[in-house]
Amino acid sequence: MRIMGLDYGDRRIGVAVSDAFGWTAQGVEVIERRKEGGEFERIAELAKQHEVEEFVVGLPKNMNGSIGPRGEICKAFADNLRSRLNLPVHLWDERLTTVSAQRTLLEADVSRKKRKGVVDKMAASLILQNYLDSKSKL
Repeated sequence: MRIMGLDYGDRRIGVAVSDAFGWTAQGVEVIERRKEGGEFERIAELAKQHEVEEFVVGLPKNMNGSIGPRGEICKAFADNLRSRLNLPVHLWDERLTTVSAQRTLLEADVSRKKRKGVVDKMAASLILQNYLDSKSKL
């Protein structure tokens, strides 16, 4: 069973998919949000292509654990995704995943232009990997 991780942003959505065993997350692509709702079509295509059976959407929480306006937008996206694709959607605390992805890319000396293109995909991979790791401990 494969799981898709999504890092939802205003302009881009990072996408990652687990391996068939649910052990590792691999970045797949970054979806550019151009027209309203168009991202759901691409997510559905990727889900079919990778035989995805559930989703994990990053939920940005404040450092004190509360959910702010950005978190509410992500919750609405997750609800919309659940109703459109009729598959389970889990929300996962994504605090500091983008910061961690940026730091990793900086340490690898990736140029600013290239970082912009992969940071969302890397953040999606971190969100999904953290989710997978938490499930393996159960």
